[in-house]
Amino acid sequence: MVDLRAYVFLDSLQPQLTAYVASTSRGYLPVSGQASLWVEVAPGISINRITDIALKGTHVKPAVQVVERAYGLLEVHHDDQGEVIDSGRQILEHLGKKEQERLQPRVITNQVITHVDDYQCMLINRFRKGSMILGGQTLYIMECHPAGYSVIAANEAEKASPVNLIDIQPYGAFGRLYLAGTESHIREAMQAATEALDGLEGRENRS
Repeated sequence: MVDLRAYVFLDSLQPQLTAYVASTSRGYLPVSGQASLWVEVAPGISINRITDIALKGTHVKPAVQVVERAYGLLEVHHDDQGEVIDSGRQILEHLGKKEQERLQPRVITNQVITHVDDYQCMLINRFRKGSMILGGQTLYIMECHPAGYSVIAANEAEKASPVNLIDIQPYGAFGRLYLAGTESHIREAMQAATEALDGLEGRENRS
């Protein structure tokens, strides 16, 4: 039995999230404005069959495939939203699931740290794969469950506010998102990210 943990459709990939995916993934790289679908399942090995279903049934291209023992993650994208939506439909049919049977996202942590110290910035910049955070900026950290939902939080935050995407981890036990900017812009981004997750329907998440 395959557990549908996260199912996320993005109507338009935002520039920073697109650049992050393009610089960190090993697949076929997306461009800004394309539609994107992210699917997270358990056990992780199941994602191989899901990738096969999506690619043989539509013209989407995969940018991300992560196969862990516990969880698997797939991202596919295309210029045509219809192709991406259809790939999702075929994946759900293969799983015998409806979109609403995904786990409902939970925000585990919402941290805002104002006027970040230069030394803490150095620590963050050493592990980040996106933009750098600068001393004096405000840092936002979101932790969510399941991990795949961090991508819609990042995408909607970028739509809402001119913040910098520092890092994102959309796979594993928990997802994490790091954003930086002015305090007012971070507050806007946090609201958009939180509302994006609150607006997704799914089965009760007690994890």
